[in-house]
Amino acid sequence: MRALSMLLWTSHIFRTSLAVPYNTFDGERFPACNDVTAVHTPHSVDEIQSIVQKSIRSGQKVRASGKAHMWYDTMCSDDPNTVIIQTENVNNIYDFNLEAGTVMIEAGVTFLQLADYLHARGASAGYTLVNWNITLAGCVAMGAHRSSLREDSMVAAGVLSLDIIDGNGQLRHIERDNGSDEWLAASTSLGLLGVIVRMKFKIYPDFKVYANQKTLGDDEVLNGDIYGMVSPYATANYWWWPHERKFHLRYYDVIPNNLSDQQGFQNTFSVTKLEATAIKALWNSGRYLASSNILAEHILFKIWEKPNFREKTTNKEISEWPVYGWNYDVLIGGLYRGQTPVWDNGMHGYTLELAFPIPLANAMLKRVRELFDAELEKGIVMTSTYRTGINIKFGRPYFDLLGQVTYDTSDGADWSKGVIMLDFPSYKPNFGNGTRFNEPFYHELARTLIAEFPCRPHWTKNTREVFQMAAKNIDPDHIARFRAVRENFDLNGLYRSVVGEIIGVY
Repeated sequence: MRALSMLLWTSHIFRTSLAVPYNTFDGERFPACNDVTAVHTPHSVDEIQSIVQKSIRSGQKVRASGKAHMWYDTMCSDDPNTVIIQTENVNNIYDFNLEAGTVMIEAGVTFLQLADYLHARGASAGYTLVNWNITLAGCVAMGAHRSSLREDSMVAAGVLSLDIIDGNGQLRHIERDNGSDEWLAASTSLGLLGVIVRMKFKIYPDFKVYANQKTLGDDEVLNGDIYGMVSPYATANYWWWPHERKFHLRYYDVIPNNLSDQQGFQNTFSVTKLEATAIKALWNSGRYLASSNILAEHILFKIWEKPNFREKTTNKEISEWPVYGWNYDVLIGGLYRGQTPVWDNGMHGYTLELAFPIPLANAMLKRVRELFDAELEKGIVMTSTYRTGINIKFGRPYFDLLGQVTYDTSDGADWSKGVIMLDFPSYKPNFGNGTRFNEPFYHELARTLIAEFPCRPHWTKNTREVFQMAAKNIDPDHIARFRAVRENFDLNGLYRSVVGEIIGVY
């Protein structure tokens, strides 16, 4: 008996000693999970199921990961006996049927893969799309979305059914049914019900869109009809330049396919090494010098006044608004030829993203402006330290249990018109401990907004501290209903996470 106890003890130490961080897309020193004991890279749904079943027998925790579109250490629980199932190689697309408006996709299919596949067949995913470097299953799990008040832009809105490997290692099929708590939990599951391994997705005939942009002063937005400015368009968002006291309103809508031969392609996260070196030098010195941050914001504001698009067929810059092209290329785009993502060039960031009811949009933005101005009164000049400014996005109402844009909640707020999302990225200096210029400001901003407004957190863009503060704003009935579904799918907490622990679904 003593020998068996020693063997088990030794085995535990061995596993723990091998535990290593599992990183976000940012790479080393940016953990999504602080300690994991293994990372599996299966190539089929059957292999995923086999790994889950073996993990259950071994007493391990399991978390699925697509492209690790995370910013903080909130993907897993803090149990080092956790394994990661990386789904990227399980990426078949099949049963394409444009007449029926459906296609089947597997766990690791990214938007880039699906968009290319559909475009080659005269189809698209409509507006249920996000960044090119995220898997669709990951988007559904975290409640991802496009920015729109007019169109269904939650990625889950495009899902007709999905297959999940549950906490017993069994494959479970869920059909879209808004009267079923199983569906309402699976629609934004946080990965707590299991691994999403297949989805039937809505598709549409391919179409073209335009992109256009207006520059607005602070007063025009803060005291303007925000809903009226955004809701007429298929998709729209603001970029806020707080030191410039300006906004860019970027908006998109459908055009006839024969209106223009232009094929615009949007730059999403790509830079040249020279550009990265120059802006990093400014932002790194901006750790100490407000003047560097002021200069950086001014330069970037001027750059983003112009279209960040190229002609896809020639790779030449497009210099005038509006821009025309196929929907995915214009709405999302990707990397320019010969360029690499910002994170591959040592440009990393912090994030804060909170969603607020549209009727409170002006009050929320004015409160943020007040906090910026309060620093200025103390002689501290705050700016944006992100290449596109502060991103202000929008979400059409979509009912599920844990989504940012759900409604009919007990907080008394009117979520029926949709939400405004403050997506506030900021540069992380790549020396020292990575603290920002006037670091306390960012924490005070989060505390103030969460204390003073009903708001909901984005599930991958916030710290543990923000989740802990914002948990009070998640509807208790929704939590109870989600917990009941989770216990049915994963009674023993195989897929446990820090976020699930914080919001109280265990």
